[in-house]
Amino acid sequence: MTGVYDLRLVALSLIVAIIASFTALELAGRVSQTQGKNSWVWLIGGAFSMGTGIWSMHFIGMLAFHLPIAMAYDAAITMLSMAIAIVMSGLALFMVSRPTLTVQNITAGGVLMGAGISTMHYTGMYAMQMSPPIVYDPPLFITSVIIAIVASFAALWIAFQLRLKHFGVAVLARLVSASVMGLAITGMHYTAMAAAQFAPDSLCLAVDSAGGMQNEMLALTIGITTIFILVITLGISALNAHFAQHTAKLANSLQEANDQLRYLALYDGLTGLPNRMLLGDRMTQAASRADRYRKFFALLFIDLDQFKPVNDTYGHDVGDKLLSAVAQRLVSSVRKADTVSRTGGDEFVIVLSEIRDPMDAAMVSGKILNVLSRPFLIERYQVVISGSIGISVYPNDSKEVNILKANADVAMYNAKRDGRNSYRYYVPEMKPPATSDDL
Repeated sequence: MTGVYDLRLVALSLIVAIIASFTALELAGRVSQTQGKNSWVWLIGGAFSMGTGIWSMHFIGMLAFHLPIAMAYDAAITMLSMAIAIVMSGLALFMVSRPTLTVQNITAGGVLMGAGISTMHYTGMYAMQMSPPIVYDPPLFITSVIIAIVASFAALWIAFQLRLKHFGVAVLARLVSASVMGLAITGMHYTAMAAAQFAPDSLCLAVDSAGGMQNEMLALTIGITTIFILVITLGISALNAHFAQHTAKLANSLQEANDQLRYLALYDGLTGLPNRMLLGDRMTQAASRADRYRKFFALLFIDLDQFKPVNDTYGHDVGDKLLSAVAQRLVSSVRKADTVSRTGGDEFVIVLSEIRDPMDAAMVSGKILNVLSRPFLIERYQVVISGSIGISVYPNDSKEVNILKANADVAMYNAKRDGRNSYRYYVPEMKPPATSDDL
């Protein structure tokens, strides 16, 4: 006994297969991008949508096949075939949502999925309750199973490769992949149908069964309902992706704002150097390293000479640019491990960490005085300044970093009082001047 196909339903089954495959690729991305309970919600919902889609393609394909006898399908067995498709889909989504997918895993998954698709199909065929039973051509039967396994292997690999791509960005890639997957699934189905051999005097016992389904509009109803479910699923997934992207943007904006606030709290807004707060932390770290490695660290307290006249003569904009240029020269004069900070106005403090000899600070101070004395070209003006430097050494002058900084400040004022453009080491006999207005 031979049958014929309704080509309209064959085309509908192919469309359903492609949409189901596209949905599967999209849901693979949703499952992999969510965590906790949300991941399980997407997995279960995705398994239902994807499984229903694949099963619908199979069932519409069966309804497209007409024998010259009355035909129907046992409801319980048909529902069992749908359950197999849903479980198989859940397994596929679970596998491709893993962080890694090895060749061994994808091979095992392809075999399991292929076996699941084949089981779904032949269980659905059994729902016809043919008498005598359907006989299958062995070569075509084996070919259909091989097609199912190869298609499943390809589907797993494609879904894993595309799972993290954004919905909008990967639409074309997913559409092409879904078309290939849909054709493979459809090819497996119709190969399996070709393997079925019906005896000339066959009867469909499901026709007389109370659970038999004989509605001529069944195929169209299933197709439209399934496409509706899949489209709604895709819409929800796309909407979820949009909200997730929007949430990620808000989180990034918040992180950038926090980073900016943290930066402003620790760095000088004009020069980009560490400010007074971060300087305290760097001094504490330098003291700890000096104690650990039995070395010294020095503080260089620098105040620019003749900076106020520059501001008064050329304006604050030129003064600000001069401070930025000074900061660059200071940074280039020390090691990367050292810290150059601006503590306010025209005052800078440098932390020379892990020095072997207190006199190393004198060498660095001489270098700094030299670079500061070279003219600065600010806009169209040539500006000449100098610096006065006070030096205090840990632990010789104090083991308290705040006192160490105050001692370097006192030494700096003494350098100014002694003629400027020079450096002085702190000694206990030093005293700060009564007023610094003229310095």
